[in-house]
Amino acid sequence: MPTKDNDQAILLPLPVGTQVVTRVDYHNSSGEIACLAGTVGSVLRAPETPAGHYLVRLVNGIEAAFPRKHLTIRKLITAHDMETVGEQIIAEVDLFPYVIYRCIVGSQAYGLSHEHSDVDRRGFYLPPADLHWSLFGVPEQLEKPETDECYWELQKFIQLALRANPNVLECLYTPLVETVTPLAQELLDQREIFLTRLVFQTYNGYVISQFKKLEQDLRARGEIRWKHAMHLIRLLLSGITILRNGFVMISVDPYREQLLAIRHGECDWEQVNAWRLKLHQDFEDTYQNTRLPVQPDYRKANEFLI
Repeated sequence: MPTKDNDQAILLPLPVGTQVVTRVDYHNSSGEIACLAGTVGSVLRAPETPAGHYLVRLVNGIEAAFPRKHLTIRKLITAHDMETVGEQIIAEVDLFPYVIYRCIVGSQAYGLSHEHSDVDRRGFYLPPADLHWSLFGVPEQLEKPETDECYWELQKFIQLALRANPNVLECLYTPLVETVTPLAQELLDQREIFLTRLVFQTYNGYVISQFKKLEQDLRARGEIRWKHAMHLIRLLLSGITILRNGFVMISVDPYREQLLAIRHGECDWEQVNAWRLKLHQDFEDTYQNTRLPVQPDYRKANEFLI
């Protein structure tokens, strides 16, 4: 994790063979300009450390050493407008070292995993200031599909939490935390500011809409996505717990066998739907009696972000 100079972006390393364009004039040993900025070349040797220099063979045959910040990847030099320029700049930056909170959610955290289950990592990152405050901004989230990783930009993460987004709230309450900086811990220490009655709308509304789609699938194809049905029931159980007890339930141990029976297709649709309807009623009753506030503490969230 970066511990200093957080306003300087960490540029992606360049493999040998990468075609590059110089960002500065290159001077020979006599101090004369041997190649102007904008000269094309190819990386011959990469440094062993990020602070080292790349050996580059330029188009005129000169071999010269450059620090990474003085080289641009050639294929990115196709910009025609500000948006494309911004994409070019971001494409050269490795933002994953700026992840300040990394956790495990999904089946591994719920206690519903099996030997073939993926490990879903989520969290948030704090981008370097020179990118964050630039004309081009930074991506709202970083993704690594091959390893099931997704990290939201900090402001986006907070906005989603304020809207009671289930995926984000689970990040704040999962016990499986792999990376947490002191700054990230400050947010975790006040995570209760995000728990409000909005949970009823987001959790309940989503489950209702998704069950309608499941019923359409059943009528159209005679099939049910049992894993999806299981997670919808789990979401209702979690929402009820939030309104009743003021925390996000992650482990589903008390309901594990019932939920796994749904995932394995061991329950018929009528049983699953009956449980779902009962949970909707429990959700409504709990909503009427919850002590949670109507809206989140926007002031505290904003103070933390600033």
